[in-house]
Amino acid sequence: MNIEQRKKDHVDLCVSGRVDYDFDAGFERYHFRHNALPEVDLGEISTECTFLGRTFAFPLFISSMTGGYAQAGAVNAIIASFCEKQKLPFGVGSQRVMLEKPETTASFSIVREVAPHAFIAANIGGCQLISSTLESDLENIISCIKADALIIHLNPLQELMQPEGDVNFRGIKDGIKKAVELVNIPVIIKETGAGISKEVALRLIDCGVHSIDIAGAGGTSWAKVENERAGVKASTFNNWGLPTAFILEEYGAEICDKVQVISSGGIRTSFDIAKSLCLGASIGAAAQPVIQAIVDEGEEGLETWYNNLVSDMKKIMCLLGISRIEQFGPHYLIKRA
Repeated sequence: MNIEQRKKDHVDLCVSGRVDYDFDAGFERYHFRHNALPEVDLGEISTECTFLGRTFAFPLFISSMTGGYAQAGAVNAIIASFCEKQKLPFGVGSQRVMLEKPETTASFSIVREVAPHAFIAANIGGCQLISSTLESDLENIISCIKADALIIHLNPLQELMQPEGDVNFRGIKDGIKKAVELVNIPVIIKETGAGISKEVALRLIDCGVHSIDIAGAGGTSWAKVENERAGVKASTFNNWGLPTAFILEEYGAEICDKVQVISSGGIRTSFDIAKSLCLGASIGAAAQPVIQAIVDEGEEGLETWYNNLVSDMKKIMCLLGISRIEQFGPHYLIKRA
């Protein structure tokens, strides 16, 4: 199967409802500490946040998802236009396909055409960092979209489940170090749904990365995605991974004070984002609900989903008695026994 078809299959399966983990991201273990006397004016609450030196309207990063096949350009254009209008950051899907098939470049470059001022992150896989052409590859994917940041995604579980996966993971850490040295934009390390443990986060910080997207378990299971593609109906690896809330709790100040953390993996509501911020994340991120909204109702559906997020977040902040995103903290949560 060619790489373009694989990309299309990935998106189709993610919106099918069949490839989620059998457990959630873990945020249900936490309750907010209700404030019956908030002393806050709902109309004065601000959801602005700062991430990697830029100010955004809401603590949501639209995660990497698609690119590299015919219909992907249209989806990316909708996301880019939306993020330009709403002042949100986003990342394109893996650009490996455009390195192998330059004719797919337009499905990525469209994002900068429709979003000249948006914060856009380029994307390459960790396994591709082992390549002897790394410097030129990075230049190609960054210049293609005039990227503001570089995402390097780590996906050993997905690669192991994928029939055509790359299974040589030796040398990726050195590749990350080299990439940090080569590019003059922030480097974000992202998992694809199985999570980045505290021990690995510390190793990544030593490599000089600027942000870690934990992409924990609880949302889309990429093991399930690949097993569905391969016709494997049951696999002992379908639920492999560290739940998102567990990772944030494990990180604590030791990680979150050293590097900006993106909370993703099963993020579906403002409750998930707000709890993530309380646990130390700088921003939340989501991909599947974004694609789902676009598939169902186009950009209008995406706007409805986002407007609900903003409305709910302001109500959460009011009920906690805070008016600024930076005021979130662990003291606003109660952990259920």
